Amino acid sequence: MQAIKRILVVIDPTREDNVALVRSRLIAAFIGAELHLLACENRHDHKPLLAELCAGLEAAGVTASYTQTWHANLTETIVHTLRAEGCGLVIKQHLPDNPLKKALLTPDDWKLLRYCPAPVLLVKDSASWMHGNVLAAVDLGNHDDQHHVLHDTIVSHAADIADMINGQMHLISAHPAPMLSAANPVYQLRENIVRIYTDKAARYRDQYNIPESNLHIDEGPADTLIPKVAQQIGASVTVIGTVARTGISGALIGNTAEVVLDQLGGDVLVLKPDDMVAHLEQLLEK
Repeated sequence: MQAIKRILVVIDPTREDNVALVRSRLIAAFIGAELHLLACENRHDHKPLLAELCAGLEAAGVTASYTQTWHANLTETIVHTLRAEGCGLVIKQHLPDNPLKKALLTPDDWKLLRYCPAPVLLVKDSASWMHGNVLAAVDLGNHDDQHHVLHDTIVSHAADIADMINGQMHLISAHPAPMLSAANPVYQLRENIVRIYTDKAARYRDQYNIPESNLHIDEGPADTLIPKVAQQIGASVTVIGTVARTGISGALIGNTAEVVLDQLGGDVLVLKPDDMVAHLEQLLEK
């Protein structure tokens, strides 16, 4: 997170709370980043409001600029501005989606998670992060190199946030249920599976000095286990990866980040594998 120099903050001019702005100000002050405020609107002039918000940030010692624009839809507007302004992180307020609407249409924030080539922090409310818990969600059962890099990035970002807020980091990974029919006898006993996952978590535990009590290795689907543990520890923010599925498969399957988004009480930082970011960048170039 320390490498991020510019942050794009999506401002909703119709709301007075501006929780995304509150969160972005904290992060920008900690990592020394500039903020660029964006109003995705073409019907009314919100530039006076954006100028006022920037003036307040400048007075607090945070360099800020702004844009008001619109490109076809919300996601395209955000991604276009992200690239134009050279930002490395998007911060946006997330509001719970209507279940019926979500069943019929892909929510805007799901689209943003799928198509944005930069990390996205979705903010739920203005509750303070300070001295809170940060939950890093990884899939320790995934063996390919790309996911290993993603896991390293997830845990690194979580550690940065925990340091920023003087809080504690927790690590969670869901493991599958034992199967007597498994070809490898190791996966026929729960104790063996837990040991394998715990051994894989050891390098993160040792590198970031995570207490044993903050390691959550348990059986179950990740989209059930992550919200459960996040609630138990009162996670201020959960850091998670997404495979950014699109098309029919994405609509039918979804992914863990999307499924848990409305179930988590705290904020959610979503990261992507490097190969997915490169693919999205190629699509945007076209």
